[in-house]
Amino acid sequence: MNRRWTLASSVAGAVVVALDGTVLTVAQPRLQRELGASFAEVQWTSTAYLVAVASLLVFAGRLGDRFGHRRVFALGMLGFGVASAGVGLAPGVGWVIGLRAVQGVFGALLQPATLGMLRAAFPADRLAKPLAVRTAAIALAAAAGPVVGGALVTSLGWRAVFFVNVLPALAFGLPALRRPERIPAGARTGLDVPGAVMLAVTLACLVHSLTVRPVSWAGLVLAGAGAAVFVRHERRTASPLLPPGVLGSRTVGAALGVLVAVSASLFGTLFVATYVLQRGLGLDPLESALRSLPLAVLMVASAALCPVLLRRLGARGTTTAATALLALGVLVLARAASAPVFGCGFALLGAGFGTVMVAATHVIVTEAEAAVAGVAGGLQQTALNVGPALGVAAASALLGAGTVPALLVLAAVAALGVPLACALSAAGGVTSVTPTGEDRVRGGVPAGR
Repeated sequence: MNRRWTLASSVAGAVVVALDGTVLTVAQPRLQRELGASFAEVQWTSTAYLVAVASLLVFAGRLGDRFGHRRVFALGMLGFGVASAGVGLAPGVGWVIGLRAVQGVFGALLQPATLGMLRAAFPADRLAKPLAVRTAAIALAAAAGPVVGGALVTSLGWRAVFFVNVLPALAFGLPALRRPERIPAGARTGLDVPGAVMLAVTLACLVHSLTVRPVSWAGLVLAGAGAAVFVRHERRTASPLLPPGVLGSRTVGAALGVLVAVSASLFGTLFVATYVLQRGLGLDPLESALRSLPLAVLMVASAALCPVLLRRLGARGTTTAATALLALGVLVLARAASAPVFGCGFALLGAGFGTVMVAATHVIVTEAEAAVAGVAGGLQQTALNVGPALGVAAASALLGAGTVPALLVLAAVAALGVPLACALSAAGGVTSVTPTGEDRVRGGVPAGR
């Protein structure tokens, strides 16, 4: 298996999804005006995607384990490109909403596969560096998204932001179909379709309840009941969707909990900070984005540094320190009044989140056997979808009490990740970030690529 091609494909898939989400935000006002859509309909162009992708991630990961991550990646990439082109040609907002849901289905297939391919291509103790490259690329895409989206919408219109996805979908999706793939032993078990349906309904209810305004408490109760039924089913079925080695792993559970806590804190904080910068300080969107630029810069830098930290401090020490750093960044922003202090707060957020993303993802993917790497990747992506929804919902509810109390609560949410990080293994599966001679020979390229 060509590791360089695998890493490039994994990065491309992750970047396409990250860019799509950020450029859509910039395109929505023009979309609303040209299609004569209501504000609620425009919100559904995001909600339809989020509900579809979040509800299917784990089952999509299981499909990758069963039929091959490369095949599922190809299907997800090509389908995402076709759905994107469809949105770009949509005659009305109803078509946009429906095709955004279709995008979510293929996005769900794509995202776990990008991690599953890495797990299959790299030994567990060599995964830190490719995961760092992937995380840094996501950070760059998220930072560049508003700029790219603004340029495209201004010069070519809102439809152009969707056509951008077509070329990379073809460039990486078609070659993936032609490359041979070996499926790990033990992967060809039942798919547990009833469990997949239960989990999809539960997650769809949860994400929808958190993204609508006001938050739907009835939906949250329904999601809780669905979760209870799903857990009962998984304990009794012969071929569970979530294998006992993953579901019952204390380490995987702790890493997922950390990701939920830090992503909820980060995105909730960014939601509040936007109000502080634009309404409190009177900055325009560009000036506001420039104030938060240190977040993207430090996220890229910390992701690149994380493999070294994992080797020296282990997963437990690295994740604990990074989670505490993110909580400190939220506290700094709670008291920020000048540009340098805002810059410091955003830098701490970026440094903490970039490190946690690599370290916690490394733990989740390496703790799982290669035969269930897709399920592990699906759980990681689910945590990164549920966490932001929780954070923004909490921030919206807390803003009435003021921005400072809201940020203090969000700092406490991040701090909840510290004891969870302490439950991780000390080593985290990293022995070295330097390729050995054997790793150079296997696959034809250095393991770190």
